[in-house]
Amino acid sequence: MIRYALSAAFAALFALPAAAHDFTTGDLTVEHPYARATTSQAQMAGGFMTITNNGTESDRLIGVEGAFARDFQVHLTEDNDGVMRMREVEAGVEIPAGESVELMRGSYHVMFMGLDNALAEGETYDATLIFENAGELPITFKVEAFNYQPEHSDGSMAHGEMSHDSMGHDEDSDNHAGHGHGHSGHD
Repeated sequence: MIRYALSAAFAALFALPAAAHDFTTGDLTVEHPYARATTSQAQMAGGFMTITNNGTESDRLIGVEGAFARDFQVHLTEDNDGVMRMREVEAGVEIPAGESVELMRGSYHVMFMGLDNALAEGETYDATLIFENAGELPITFKVEAFNYQPEHSDGSMAHGEMSHDSMGHDEDSDNHAGHGHGHSGHD
């Protein structure tokens, strides 16, 4: 019986880190918010996560605040006649009732513009997500390795997982300046 209790305690202890990087407010859960490590020259980076709405009413991610960059915006990457372009989504991202929305490369994501310093693997950065109905949710972005690829529930590569090379970005930075993003906030 003691052996079983110790085994259960160890299993619970090692299960905590996987669940410990989720954040909840009301019916919304944000799973594993992360950014990829950047070079010292990078002025911008992207933030990614999965947001699940377990409620019966839709909500909307309308903003992000933090202290580690000059500006935070919700962006969408779109294919315009074979050219990938990013633009700010001022209306935010709808999180439909009973569904999950993945903010990922090549789709919706959060842009950190005017970084205070390079993002190094293993570091964490606090931010606040702002939802239309649920209000503010403090979260922590974990900095993953530059080549980090999240696991997807269906086991396949999501449409948003593409190399920055396909968008005219080099793999050494998340600097999005000058790539047709629809506004001048990236300079």
